[in-house]
Amino acid sequence: MSLRAVIAFVRLGRPLFLGGGFLMFALGAALARWQGVLINGRRYVLGQLVVTLFQLMTHYANDYFDFEADRANTTPTRWSGGSRVLVADELPRWVALAAAIVLAVLGGIAAVLLALDAPRATPLIIGAIAVLAWEYSAPPLRLCATGLGELTTAIVVTMLVPGLGYYLQAGRAHPMLALLLVPPVMLQLAMLLAIEFPDAAGDAATGKRTLVVRLGARTAAQLYAALTVGAFAWLPMAFVLGLKGHVALFTAIPLPLAIWRLMKLEDYANPAAHERMTFAAVALLIATPACTLAALL
Repeated sequence: MSLRAVIAFVRLGRPLFLGGGFLMFALGAALARWQGVLINGRRYVLGQLVVTLFQLMTHYANDYFDFEADRANTTPTRWSGGSRVLVADELPRWVALAAAIVLAVLGGIAAVLLALDAPRATPLIIGAIAVLAWEYSAPPLRLCATGLGELTTAIVVTMLVPGLGYYLQAGRAHPMLALLLVPPVMLQLAMLLAIEFPDAAGDAATGKRTLVVRLGARTAAQLYAALTVGAFAWLPMAFVLGLKGHVALFTAIPLPLAIWRLMKLEDYANPAAHERMTFAAVALLIATPACTLAALL
């Protein structure tokens, strides 16, 4: 295999998006440590490996199963429209599916090794992550084409992954985790809407009924704004419900970025602004839980 093919294969996996899995898993474990639980290094490393393998599986599978929609997309950005490797004929399409299957098998092996020394509900959490991640883009459910893909992604990335990170260390559930995760869940949904605007025409042309396609661009933009506002409006309520004040304040640090994006809401209708819009949505999703993590550490 040539160096060019290797680089294309790496790009096909969209490694930049792996950061969210590392961040959200660490957030769950950090809450356990903040509550006085000593971190089990073996569980942490194997748990992160499982998350990363299934996340990569999703990336490769998504490019394979979204091939027609990506090919019909004439306005991709660096954050939307797939990796563009397959549509540019840099690699055969089957490579993406083969990689996804291999990664699924490796993820399953890592999950078995983890379950040998982990709380008993661990296989259920990992099983939910694996099934939802695969069915996000793959048939028969192909959730990303039904308007349920956005919620599915939010459940996996910003609920189950940090939930796994916490549960592997603490061995229990805790309401504090729910208080922490409301902003990331809302911002994950908002980010997915943002990256769907540039893809909307290609998605609609190939029958991929994302929320932006189903709702229409203006209504989807209003939902994006509501979710962004809700993510930060939640913080005072979370404080009343028991979230420590400094954690709430740290989580609110990216608020100026959110306000700036709301002031530029009309960018959704301007293809020339889609690159800026999608980058800001991704940055807001990463920055907010990162600030929460900093508060816990």
